[in-house]
Amino acid sequence: MSNINKPDRLELQVKLKQKAAESAVDFVQSGMVLGLGTGSTTRFALEYIGLRIKTGQLRDIVGIPSSFQTEKIAKELGIPLTNFDEHQEIDLTIDGADEVDLHLNLIKGGGGALLREKILAQSSRRNIIIVDEHKLSPKLGTHWPLPVELIPFAIKPVANYITSLGAKIILRKKNDGSTYTTDQNNFILDCNFGPISNPEELALKLCNRAGIVEHGLFLGLATEVIVATENGIRHIMREK
Repeated sequence: MSNINKPDRLELQVKLKQKAAESAVDFVQSGMVLGLGTGSTTRFALEYIGLRIKTGQLRDIVGIPSSFQTEKIAKELGIPLTNFDEHQEIDLTIDGADEVDLHLNLIKGGGGALLREKILAQSSRRNIIIVDEHKLSPKLGTHWPLPVELIPFAIKPVANYITSLGAKIILRKKNDGSTYTTDQNNFILDCNFGPISNPEELALKLCNRAGIVEHGLFLGLATEVIVATENGIRHIMREK
């Protein structure tokens, strides 16, 4: 059993996230269009980008945010923003993940921004995922439920459908007990399938169901994953 107590473990996890974020920002170059992810680890990357813009290390950077939250943070940090009307292709997206498997497939959506995050990922030449080592998993679903975004009108039939696929589902709530809504005013079901043996098959079943807007399986989208461990940084590239 580890001798590290909980406060020290949390402090270590924060330091690992910072290391992963800083390593990812080292790949950002002046003149790039960036995809800006959402989440606690990505927040550190935004801070490093903002600092390098302020000190003149990075110039002519523009970012497309994956959420209202990220948009607000980016503005506060002085990161210029753009949109898909002005730039249809992203040079580099930096984002986090809730779970990463051996093939660099991901579960994302713990922060509720999975729809926009997937749009950014699919529009990017390079998609760097930054995580600490605790996010690595032999199979997706081992440690994290799968978020599924759906329109409110379809909550009952979609919930019944996903339950029929073998998941235990929970409608995501806010801290005050009200139903959580995404930036697109949709609901999220957190679906516990356990370890997912065939994520491609599950993704297809979810994509084909009316009422489901998007799911948190990000398959084949990460070009690389930067993992911060207690022993240093691991940079894992997707096999071509």
